[in-house]
Amino acid sequence: MIRIVALTNAGLKLGQVLEQKLTDNCELWFKPKPFTEKLQQAFKAGDRLILICATGIAVRTLAPVLESKNVDPPVLVLDEAGQFVIPLLSGHEGGANDWALQVSDLLAAQLVITTAKPYLSPVYTVGMGCERHCSKQDLDELLQVCLNKYDLTIDQISSINSIDIKADEQGLIDLANVYDTPFCTWNKGQLATVESQLSTKSDYVYSVVGVYGVAESAALFAAKQITGSDAELILNKHKSAKATCAIARTYPLKQQNL
Repeated sequence: MIRIVALTNAGLKLGQVLEQKLTDNCELWFKPKPFTEKLQQAFKAGDRLILICATGIAVRTLAPVLESKNVDPPVLVLDEAGQFVIPLLSGHEGGANDWALQVSDLLAAQLVITTAKPYLSPVYTVGMGCERHCSKQDLDELLQVCLNKYDLTIDQISSINSIDIKADEQGLIDLANVYDTPFCTWNKGQLATVESQLSTKSDYVYSVVGVYGVAESAALFAAKQITGSDAELILNKHKSAKATCAIARTYPLKQQNL
């Protein structure tokens, strides 16, 4: 859920424009009361926030409920005229930087980012898990849903990845072939190295394949192998009836030191 919060009449008009332009499920709040409590509750619930207000108000309101960049939802701050878009929290890990770019494009506004990575070229990898004999069609439907959630195309994906016991999974092989994208598999020892970064851990999956999550682990580990630098999940595991999919992103080491 996206919460758009406005505190002035001008901000309300901008919020209404944004509410119409955003395709995701969103809700506009105008001068919500009690202000601090409502925003903190939304933040702790994982809602993405677009705050049309001063950055100072945003910082003071959310500071008491900040946890870490790995779990906090993204927060954007906009001025009431809609001239500037600032990714305030969870820029990389939570995707606020890329989300801010999308919002600034919608408003023809100036994107204001204070980190170095937005000037770099990201590498994206997909991780997938599935039932045995899952069809290419089922896998492709889930893949497209996940790509659309982050406004990516298959051409931006460096590889499709899974665990080594899926190396002969014909649906995954066919999916990679149709998009001319490398299909790579990794053993449970390799996937276990990114266990701490998983958004959720499934004891059932562990009992079956020896890792707590196939899709997220495969995406994260594959991305790191491409660039040599740590990866981050930009899309946590999504599930269909027969498959799972996650997307990771990283940047080349030589670019991270700019």
